[in-house]
Amino acid sequence: MTDTVTQESPLAAAGTGTVVTWHAERRPDQLAIVSDYGNRTYAELDAGANRLARALQAAGLRPGDAIALVCRNRPEFAEVHAAVQRSGLRLTPVNWHLTGAEMAYIVTDCEAKAIVADATFADCVAESVEGNDTLLAKLAVGGTIPGFSSYDEAVAGVDASALPEPTVGRAMLYTSGTTGRPKGVDRQTRPLGESALYQRIFAAAAMKPGDVHLCTGPLYHAAPLSFSLALPLLFGMTVVLMDGWDAAETLRLVEKHQVTHTHVVPTMFHRLLALPDDVRAGHDMSSLKFVLHGAAPCPVEDKRGVIEWLGPVVYEYYAATEGGGTFVDSDEWMAKPGTVGKPVEDDLIRIYDDNDEPVPAGEIGTVFIRATASPFRYFKDDDKTKSAYRGEYFTLGDHGYLDEDNYLFLTGRIAELIISGGVNIYPAEVDAALLTHPSVGDVGTIGVPDPDWGERVIAVVEPKEGVTPTPELGDELIAWTRDRLAHFKCPREVVFVDELPRHDNGKLYRRKLREMFVG
Repeated sequence: MTDTVTQESPLAAAGTGTVVTWHAERRPDQLAIVSDYGNRTYAELDAGANRLARALQAAGLRPGDAIALVCRNRPEFAEVHAAVQRSGLRLTPVNWHLTGAEMAYIVTDCEAKAIVADATFADCVAESVEGNDTLLAKLAVGGTIPGFSSYDEAVAGVDASALPEPTVGRAMLYTSGTTGRPKGVDRQTRPLGESALYQRIFAAAAMKPGDVHLCTGPLYHAAPLSFSLALPLLFGMTVVLMDGWDAAETLRLVEKHQVTHTHVVPTMFHRLLALPDDVRAGHDMSSLKFVLHGAAPCPVEDKRGVIEWLGPVVYEYYAATEGGGTFVDSDEWMAKPGTVGKPVEDDLIRIYDDNDEPVPAGEIGTVFIRATASPFRYFKDDDKTKSAYRGEYFTLGDHGYLDEDNYLFLTGRIAELIISGGVNIYPAEVDAALLTHPSVGDVGTIGVPDPDWGERVIAVVEPKEGVTPTPELGDELIAWTRDRLAHFKCPREVVFVDELPRHDNGKLYRRKLREMFVG
């Protein structure tokens, strides 16, 4: 058998959850994981996954049972993921920024039978399992947690050989919960080769053994988990894990490890471009051949700047935990600035008005996506599942339009829409205009109640480092937008803050931002 991964063997192995084993047999000494908390070769990662799978089975877990994982970007995260994939379990990674009570809700709601947790978050984790008598195993990574056993001791001496009957597992991630409680997005696994979006990514990324992927985001998010762990390991790559993102450190790691692939969010583009010219020029970025991004709208000037800097290696997709399906390369995007891509299948995207009627090209409406052959459901919430669907199409709550060439453009989220004087205003459009000003480091535009207009547009600005916020600068920023946007869209007020509230996947907590001014 040849060593190439363009044949079907790794995909077939992925179908049984044993893709790490497949590569461990062919390149046992190649690094699979590089991190601040230690490294793993493919042989070590495979052996660790087998040990953990057997330890969980010995504790009483069976295929279909759930395991919660609260863990930084460290090798144990990859071991748990690989163990789940081959033992038929259902993995729910938990955002470690949550409070103990918020963690407890997810651990309970996903019906976890086991939890693996990073001792860094001991207090919140201990609170999250207090009184939970359904957990058959509680394992602490990197230290101690009251009531937990040591992860290292639990797997020490356990048989590391291949499982005799591997069963493919799956992940069930929770929505961010910007409105109400977060919900698990559950679907049965399907072969990666059946996904048109993944086929496009495979073709464009041309991943192979020896390539290096830089993971920039926390693995508990859907995009890093899929694009920065599962896919690179599928193709026998080395994954370098960042544990906390920093612009200058990103450049250093790309040069040090000769990174070929990475996944980022638009905020990272803006902050990379904000680095001093000599810092950017001081690092060799020529190894990069595939920079994938999604998760949030990307300002046109930022993306154009990155393409001009790095070359035509930037690719974008539109998708979410629930599903998705557009893709665009650098050349297409330069011809259609602002697009998030073309649907990867015919009739995959539809735009509906408020009456659930299709709208013509160029008209803004709600974006709906055709579900896959294994449609998702919101775990234990049939009403929410039903409300997301229109026939076989579902929505993520985005507004946008398809142009005459069938390219999708997003204008914002339904929940973020500002209605001022009866006119719809999309905050992302205002954000994009302000981000082109040299004094703006970050921005979030919101609407607040106004007795005359219904809502008044306010721009909340995080100044660039070294910039002093003044009333004069606020007036200058308003004038800046009025030169670039229709006046009804422009902010009537600019408020300066030290730091905007953002998810660590780059998305703005616009609801929290609004609460700062509305209450």
